[in-house]
Amino acid sequence: MIINSARFVISNTSVDKCPDDLRHEYAFIGRSNVGKSSLINMLTGQKALAQTSSKPGKTLLINHFLVNDSWYIVDLPGYGYAQRSKESRKSIDKIIRDYILNRAQMTTLFLLIDVRHKPQKIDLEFMEWLGENGVPFAIVFTKLDKLSSAAGKKSISAYCTTLLEQWEELPPIFATSSEDRRGREALLDYISELNQLPLQTV
Repeated sequence: MIINSARFVISNTSVDKCPDDLRHEYAFIGRSNVGKSSLINMLTGQKALAQTSSKPGKTLLINHFLVNDSWYIVDLPGYGYAQRSKESRKSIDKIIRDYILNRAQMTTLFLLIDVRHKPQKIDLEFMEWLGENGVPFAIVFTKLDKLSSAAGKKSISAYCTTLLEQWEELPPIFATSSEDRRGREALLDYISELNQLPLQTV
């Protein structure tokens, strides 16, 4: 897929305020500082479409970006940022869950995982919640450039082995690097395939 345009449309804190048009939406989520904004910028070919920051937990809103005037990338708040107050974490958790469960236009959810880390309880529990609620999702390993090729493959293989202890089959899996653009074509091709399917809004 060729990206000809990508532009910010709206930020909000409620699924009720999301765009009311019927277009496929692909939401990106992950623990704070997993490289979500960098990945969105890499996919769209724009350096500053999504705001990046060295400070974790910056994304606090549902952010919609219209791509090629035909489908949306949705940047969701990161979860698991310990330095937020309990009240703030609860509020952000509600934003995330309300969008995921109630946004009919969401075609799939891309769950980002830092390839350098072993499986974390918070991510595994989040995947379990997605499975229990029948939410279509794919796993996107990020920051592949931080490891050697062999180490990256070993880390992903070990992660998948852990998942298969609880899952009968794995969701789609992508390996990416925002630095060297690895995985860009595979992700965009996957989105392109899903764009051909009828939008399930009921």
